[in-house]
Amino acid sequence: MLVESEKKMDETDGPLCPEKGIGAMKAVDIDAFRLADMGYAQDMTRNFSTLSILGISFTLTSSWFGFSVSLVTGLSSGGTVVSVWVIPLMAFISGAVAVTLSELASSMPNAGGQYFWTTQLAPKKYANGLAFLCGWVSWVAAIFTTASSALGLGTLLVGVWQLTHPDFVPQAWHSVVGYLVANLFCSLFNCVGQLLPTIATVSMYISLVSFLVVLITVPATSGSYSDPKFVFATFTNSTGWSSSRLAFLVGLINPNWLFVCLDAATHMAEEVKSPEKIIPKAIMSTVAVGFITSWVFCLVMFFSITDLEALLTTSTGVPILELFYQSLKSRIGAAVLGALILATGFRCQVASQTW
Repeated sequence: MLVESEKKMDETDGPLCPEKGIGAMKAVDIDAFRLADMGYAQDMTRNFSTLSILGISFTLTSSWFGFSVSLVTGLSSGGTVVSVWVIPLMAFISGAVAVTLSELASSMPNAGGQYFWTTQLAPKKYANGLAFLCGWVSWVAAIFTTASSALGLGTLLVGVWQLTHPDFVPQAWHSVVGYLVANLFCSLFNCVGQLLPTIATVSMYISLVSFLVVLITVPATSGSYSDPKFVFATFTNSTGWSSSRLAFLVGLINPNWLFVCLDAATHMAEEVKSPEKIIPKAIMSTVAVGFITSWVFCLVMFFSITDLEALLTTSTGVPILELFYQSLKSRIGAAVLGALILATGFRCQVASQTW
């Protein structure tokens, strides 16, 4: 079908675009013809580049941001040892998922992603029903992921405020208000589609710069460091469950959250040229960069812990802020580093809503 479409395009190139020639017309419309072979019309504008698609994917995943926000669960459910050893495992599993997504995106680049592939690959008798179910599951996953990210931002906002106002006592409803503010603010950026490619690219750079600043500042200002046994071989169960196995399973939330939304780039297939090449690159690069940043960040932060109990019982409700305070010995300095995480988080939320 694709070959036939390309032949038809060759035949009509001259009359349609005589001043540009066949090569230019083919470069512009080959993606539209490919989409037409799948039964879809080209409605979206292909204004995303390779870098901006990678920016959307990486910013949405933001593994080091995910580690920072979900650290409260990881530390109480297994301590440092779970994150240190499970992050490489989750990266390997996510890599396998990414390879599969990349192969499908290369073969059938379509914004529908999983539900479209299901219609093409499932037995014809069950294809429509399975695709319908797959589409709803994907949509619900996107909703919960966006809500989860917004709640993390809301909690972090309240934590930064408490850090700079020690007499303030956070309540549950404060985090809900922060959740609503973060969600509403980030939704404004998605009201202007033309800005999204630029926002995605800038967001990726801001995330990487913020990562480097935090990565260098915390160990440089920390007065003492944890011993390797604490980081690599100390299991902590502060969940209230008597079973360490159950605590371990709960603790998997922290490293697992670092690699969510790997399919985000696949849903941008109709907004980038040559998606069969660019989308797989974005997916695989997201896993690679996510693993490197999150694991290095994890090790550096854990070696900088001087008082684990203080992190678990911090009045901010956000252990990473207490860790910053332990290292810098300054509430303002810790709040500044917290603001860098917030900056990354807001851009993650924008990308999640775009997804």
